[in-house]
Order: sequence, then structure tokens, then C-alpha cells
Amino acid sequence: MYIDDNKFNEKTIAKLENIRKRYKELIVKLSDMEVINDQNLYKELSKEMSNIEDISKKYDEYDSLLKNYQGASEIIKYESDCDMIDMAKEEVADIENKFEKVKDELKFLLVPPDPLADKNIIVEIRAGTGGDEAAIFCGDLFRMYSRYAEKKNWKIEIIDYNDSGVGGYKEIIFSISGKKVYENLKFEYGGHRVQRIPVTEANGRVHTSAVTVAIMPEAEEADVEINQDDLRIDVLRSGGAGGQHVNKTESAVRITHIPSGIVVKCQDDRSQHKNKASAMKVLRSRLFEREMEKLQNERSSMRKEQVGSGDRSQKIRTYNFPQNRVTDHRINLTLYKLDFFMLGELDEMIDALKINSIEEIMRNED
Repeated sequence: MYIDDNKFNEKTIAKLENIRKRYKELIVKLSDMEVINDQNLYKELSKEMSNIEDISKKYDEYDSLLKNYQGASEIIKYESDCDMIDMAKEEVADIENKFEKVKDELKFLLVPPDPLADKNIIVEIRAGTGGDEAAIFCGDLFRMYSRYAEKKNWKIEIIDYNDSGVGGYKEIIFSISGKKVYENLKFEYGGHRVQRIPVTEANGRVHTSAVTVAIMPEAEEADVEINQDDLRIDVLRSGGAGGQHVNKTESAVRITHIPSGIVVKCQDDRSQHKNKASAMKVLRSRLFEREMEKLQNERSSMRKEQVGSGDRSQKIRTYNFPQNRVTDHRINLTLYKLDFFMLGELDEMIDALKINSIEEIMRNED
């Protein structure tokens, strides 16, 4: 039956049993007067108990569901009373509805938290192959992430953009700040492919275009040390939208990090000071990302929490508008609700990517 085929393996169960055993031991220890009188020991054991309390309680819930399921299954198999069998079947159906959710919650608790989970992010979306249609889709993705951020009560700030002139962007760079931003959006890194009939297509043919998305945790000054002597800072006259003030004022800032060759430009704000601060924020994040990639390569593996290679050129997702379909190729998940997806309804896909990532980590630990 469904639950029999979807239980944790023996190694994971043994780990959970040890955690529950330790949790019960700590409850006893923390009521011992000798421990209470030793404040350092009491504090240490209290912290340990706090770290495993949620896992132990969630495992109790998981274990209880399994035992109730086994009891109800026995009734269905051996009971002759029809009413008892019907009641047992209802209980099995109810347990099956709850089981996957409890199991997934337990998976999340078992995996150590991502140290970058609470970081804000810098997002870079660039039009790839497909000309004007790729630029239009670049704008579509920006609006999709903006709507998702709005639903999460996150804040978006545009740092820089290159308007395509056809209702989209050749490139747009922006920050998203809020609770668990990186944890939720880190899997968006990669190539996004769109299949649809462009507004400029006279013959009604479906075209395929591509956009790349980079997600970088926003680095703090403490994360990356930048020598000011390594920077070349140029002040430029802003271009694009903004009226006469933008065109007449040298408010755009371009920063070149000479050792790495990284160049960052920001012109979104009328204040030169704010543009410089935004450009430095992007530069720090790019350098931080580069350092992370270097560490990953030295360990001969990419981050375990990342799905796929993390290469922004890797095709991770296809948006097929004629079929109202969005497919994530890393986990082979297809949703026939692209219309809602583009309105920022991303949680179903993001949750599936999170669960897949956790399962990958657990497999690597086995």
C-alpha cells in the first residue's frame, strides 16, 4: 500500500530513534538538581534539547500515524464486521492524506539549516537567444518575481536595467529583501526557456526563446573584503527613462573591480551616492558568488542545496504558453497552470524543488 512504499529507510529511522531517545534523556537530566545548580551545564543541555525538540515531536507524530495505519490495516485484513472494516478504511484514507505532509516536514527538520537561507538576494535577468521576444520574456519574468515577492511581503528595488524598447529588458538587475528570500528563490538560477507565438509573429508560429537568471545572496561588507585601491569608479550621464533630470545629471556610476574584471553599473536612482551604494552591493554579491563557486569546485561538488549544476546557461525550466504548461527539467515536474504561475503563484514548484533538494542531501548522507 501507499504508506508501506513511502516510509523512511532503516538508517533514517535509526537516526530519528536516537534523537527521540536523547530528547527523553535530556528531559530527565534538566530536572536533576545537580544540573539545575550548574548553570553552564544547564544552559548547554537546554540548548541541545531545543535543537532537537521539534524533530522529536514531529517524529512522534510520524510514528503515531504509522502505528495507527498498521492497526487499521490489520482490521481491514482480518476483521469480519463490515462496519469495523469501513471505519478502518476511513482511518487509512485519513492517515494517507496526512502522512506525506508530516514526512516532508520531518525531512526539513532533519537537514541542517542553510547558513545563507536568511540572506537577501541580487537577481540578474538577461535576454538570451530570441531577440525581441527574449527581451519581452525577460520583462515577464521580472513581473512574475515581483508578484511573488509582493505575496511574500518582500521588498524589490531595481538596481539597473537596459530597456529593449519593445516592452521588455535586455537586462535587469534588482534586489529582493525579506524573510527567507534566498531559501525560496535560490533554485531559480539557470536558463529559462519560453515557447509561444510572439506578438510580432504574423504567421502564428510558435517560437522558442531563452532568458538566463542569476540568483546571488546579497553579501555584507563582512562577507567580502574589497580593497578600494582595486576599484575604478566612473561617473556617467544616465541614459534611458527619467526625463530631463536624468539626461543632464551625471548620476550613473560604473565600478570596475580590476583584479577580477567584474564591471557593475547602476543608474536607476537620481542620486549618485545611492547608485554607487547599489553598485557596490552588486559587486560584493558577485565577488561573494565567485568565492562560493571556488570553494565548491575545490570540494569537487556543487552546493548540496542547489538543484542542477548552478550554471546559469543550464536549461532548468520551460514555459509553454500554447499548452499553459510550465516544466522544471531538474525534477521532471509539469504544472498545467502557467497562467497562475506567471501571476506569482510559484509556491507549488518551489516547495517541490526544496523537497527534492532535501531528499538529495539525505541520499548523499546514506
